[in-house]
Amino acid sequence: MYIKQSDLLLGTSMDFVKKIMEVSHMISHEKGEILFRENDPAQFFYILLNGRVKLSIGEGSRMVYDIGKNGEAFGWSSLIGRDTYSASAECVEQTKLLVTDCKKLGKVLENDPANGIIFFKHLAATLGSRLLEIYKLIPPSSD
Repeated sequence: MYIKQSDLLLGTSMDFVKKIMEVSHMISHEKGEILFRENDPAQFFYILLNGRVKLSIGEGSRMVYDIGKNGEAFGWSSLIGRDTYSASAECVEQTKLLVTDCKKLGKVLENDPANGIIFFKHLAATLGSRLLEIYKLIPPSSD
């Protein structure tokens, strides 16, 4: 996958994408590998290049979201001022990721406010879509 295909980067400049690539690296993980656990320090932001990652919360590791679309982003806690991840991430199959240190990415976003705004609008839309999916999982109240 060419990284420009990520929804977060649609409408941003090629120079902006290049700067993000300069502070990122690609990494592969095997099925079953844990990328981070809920409440771990939020240090990295991830974009799925291929494979699948399960996000889960709680001691029973209840799945809350399945990341399987190339270009999907996760680990967003690191970008919105949270010190820790809000969920755990486990590779469900062999997975290739673009991994970016949140501090370095933050500087790229700060140094290019116009593209940073586009990036954060896409991030907000992504989180909103996931929230709507989760709403569908909540059973109706029996008032």
